[in-house]
Amino acid sequence: MFIKRSLFFFFLLMFYYQASSFAQTRYIIKLRDKGNNSFSLNAPEQFLSQRSIDRRNAYGISIDSTDLPVTSSYLDSIRMSGNVSVLNVSKWLNLVCIKTLDAAALTKINSFPFVISSTPFAARAARPSSKTNTELTEQMDVALSTQNLNDYYNYGQAYNQIHLNNGEFLHNLGFLGAEMQMAIIDAGFFHYKTLATFDSVRNNDQILGTWDFVNNEESVNEDYLHGMQCFSTIAANLPGTFVGTAPKAAYYLYRSEDAASETAIEELNWVAAAEKADSAGVNIISSSLGYTTFDGNLLNHTYADMNGDISICAKATDIAAKKGILAVIAIGNDGQRGWHYLSTPSDADSCLTVGAVDINRQVAAFSSYGPSSDGQIKPDIAALGLSATIANSVTGLPEFGNGTSFATPIVAGIATCLWQAFPEVNNMAIIDVLRRSADRYTTPDNRTGYGITDAKKAFVGLIKQLHTQQVMHNKCAVNISWTAKASNNMSFDIERKLPTEISYSTIITKNVSGTFSSKQFNFKDDLSFIDIPSLVKYRIKMTIGTDTSFYLDSASINYTEQCDTYIFTGDGNWDVAANWSNNTIPPDSLPAGSKIIIDPLFNGKCILNISQYVSSGSILIVNASKDLIIEGDLKIEDD
Repeated sequence: MFIKRSLFFFFLLMFYYQASSFAQTRYIIKLRDKGNNSFSLNAPEQFLSQRSIDRRNAYGISIDSTDLPVTSSYLDSIRMSGNVSVLNVSKWLNLVCIKTLDAAALTKINSFPFVISSTPFAARAARPSSKTNTELTEQMDVALSTQNLNDYYNYGQAYNQIHLNNGEFLHNLGFLGAEMQMAIIDAGFFHYKTLATFDSVRNNDQILGTWDFVNNEESVNEDYLHGMQCFSTIAANLPGTFVGTAPKAAYYLYRSEDAASETAIEELNWVAAAEKADSAGVNIISSSLGYTTFDGNLLNHTYADMNGDISICAKATDIAAKKGILAVIAIGNDGQRGWHYLSTPSDADSCLTVGAVDINRQVAAFSSYGPSSDGQIKPDIAALGLSATIANSVTGLPEFGNGTSFATPIVAGIATCLWQAFPEVNNMAIIDVLRRSADRYTTPDNRTGYGITDAKKAFVGLIKQLHTQQVMHNKCAVNISWTAKASNNMSFDIERKLPTEISYSTIITKNVSGTFSSKQFNFKDDLSFIDIPSLVKYRIKMTIGTDTSFYLDSASINYTEQCDTYIFTGDGNWDVAANWSNNTIPPDSLPAGSKIIIDPLFNGKCILNISQYVSSGSILIVNASKDLIIEGDLKIEDD
């Protein structure tokens, strides 16, 4: 790992300080229940933010006992049992992590009726963590691709990693992450308060909160640089130099990882951070951390453990998903090591696990291998992790680094912008469409999973998934109605193919106005010119700017009925019965779906109040004089 000399001594001091602070033995205390809880599920606003409650309501998620804080009287009993310090608490898993050398206190804790078990952590010497192991390079290995000058942003040196997943497509439509919130769980965010990379998010109050779960304090600015580097791939906003994948989102920065050591308590820190993110109401968690083996070899994970159901952070990740959060997790950088498998929590069933590729779409050698031990396809998708653009910890300007650590937040930002466009779908729908949009969806493997995801294909996939369409035959007309999400840079073409035609032709174009939202459209196609039964085919093509077009759906109509046609050649007011005498129009009623042809030579003013002549349905008026006055409540189309 490349570290500037000025930082080396700083981290060395931290290393020795932290190494000396773990002399005491640690235990996980598993609790039986949440009895005698001072909080009630009927008053969730006491322990969840309104945004967190709103997320649950939006996706039909019930508030349950896992949302309740750990019973305070249980915590008090544990604290007062002897020389005991409570290090961490998990409400989702209903457990407490303590530090103690007091054997009598531990015996007393185990005797409490609300305690199921206590599991020790091994005391260990500190060593550098491998989970955030990344390599920084002064220069990029490949040239930048040529950017479209019409793109919303000039991405500068970050264009490769944006373009590989078509992230600019979302930005060009105005989806930059606004109104979305993300928690980044990592090992520290060194100098994020002063680096120019983050001027935009600082000045616009997009950093909503921070917490250090290692040192139990608010500040994360002086800690390890890895989280800052990951943060930069999402939040950087230096047009022409470096722009991230979701520069308008809001963020919580949580430090759960002690970069100078590797112990199982860091999994508990991660769980606590995820719970805090949920309570705050975030939409997405991005985390480039993973766990396999630990110092002292106690509580080490095996590959068999990598099934999404063993580690506490994998369990917590799945609980976060049940709360409506999309968790985006790095698979790990162990592809060239003895342990080359994925790490936890990337094995969780309901997270989006990310692997790394290079700009040529080839898997990065360091990217860890899937599948999970229970056969899940892992990683789910891949993004640029070899020569990815990240912020320099001194200047804030872009430099280039390697790691699934960087591929992961790139994907997290893209997922954030996509979800901003489609908030009506849930987290699992976003995961599903990102998988389906990837270039190996039909032939997944154990290095890139379903492949390199494509934001444009995912966007189109959700439009198609959410649209509705109805085609109905009514006498001599076909009524086509549909709903779809669209905005003012989009349009729809109705295409029709008759039996006598070899291809479809456009019969009408519907242009869209307004912001991106679900809109309803209608069109009536006159088939009165068809004299014999025919199979008529329709399809709806949607076009997004000059960028892409696709078909929403198709339909076929067996056209068998003939129109009832009436010709009017008289003059005067149709409400006067005498004016009907020389015409084929019956004076008392007209069948629904009828067609009235007005003689084009008719020059008189015609006042038509036709509601008294038809009880239901519609009337088609063709060849109408420009002086025609139509009265009544029926929908009448002037052809």
